[in-house]
Amino acid sequence: MQSVNLTNHFLIAMPNMADPHFAKSLTFICEHNEQGALGVVVNRPTEMTLESLFEQIEIPLENQAVKKIPVYFGGPVQVDRGFVLHRPIGGWQSTLSINGQVGLTTSKDILQAMSQGDGPGLENVLVSLGYAGWAPGQLEQELGQNAWLTVEAQPSVIFELPSSERFVAAMELLGFDPASLSEDAGHA
Repeated sequence: MQSVNLTNHFLIAMPNMADPHFAKSLTFICEHNEQGALGVVVNRPTEMTLESLFEQIEIPLENQAVKKIPVYFGGPVQVDRGFVLHRPIGGWQSTLSINGQVGLTTSKDILQAMSQGDGPGLENVLVSLGYAGWAPGQLEQELGQNAWLTVEAQPSVIFELPSSERFVAAMELLGFDPASLSEDAGHA
């Protein structure tokens, strides 16, 4: 199979997705190369809020505006570790620049800044626990099995829409209605 780089793309789960972690999920691919792929599910808020996350990791919460923001289920790998999608990229200790506009930060300094009212604005951040990971060639194999649709990501879908609207918005980037998808895989 030819090599494809899906960095800065959305993976849209097809209706026949059997893995409950990814059924009806929208995953933003942060890195895809010969070592595999890493992404964050962007439409699965959890019951946890930033207030309770900050309590757990012992960061004092000075900025009350962030306390009710939901923490997302980012994927089934390292679910005890925080991953922050944000724009602009900024100068954090450990940030992967995805497309020059959006970063994925794993260092605690970004959360400390958010707790103090600094850092990315609330409308430009998504905090998740865990990520989605694929071994070399695994994502390409799943694509060949029609497990996912792909489309170039638009940061506005992640940061400007409620989580409940992101899946449909990504489908619309492809130009069709999710209701038109059937569970039967087909090839055009």
